[in-house]
Amino acid sequence: MGARKRNAAEARKEVMSKTAIAKLNDCPTSPRKMRLVADIIRGKDVVSALNILKFSSKEASGRMEKLLRSAIANWEEKNEGSRAEESGLYVSEVKVDSARMLKRIQPAPQGRAHRIRKRSNHVTIIVDSLKK
Repeated sequence: MGARKRNAAEARKEVMSKTAIAKLNDCPTSPRKMRLVADIIRGKDVVSALNILKFSSKEASGRMEKLLRSAIANWEEKNEGSRAEESGLYVSEVKVDSARMLKRIQPAPQGRAHRIRKRSNHVTIIVDSLKK
């Protein structure tokens, strides 16, 4: 490995040491519905984001809340001895990507058939601390 690649890799490793990632794969909710919830919490601090998700009436918010709690636990495990409330933790990035689609057939009148697409998604949450 060259010096330039090594320096870039060390810089990436330093940045990733302050962040924590949690992923949810093949969540059986359509990506559009999950993105509505993701847009609400993006950029917020984790305490207010958890409150927003807890009291949201959307079905996808329960899964997103569980994933955010997992990201917070990952951050606390990475940075031993520090708590999320004191360190100014916030949701730095939320990505919702499309996953596999189950294709089903629904019988329709006059011998026809309608295709039903049951969508799913992948969600990635990255949590970072404000205090460097």
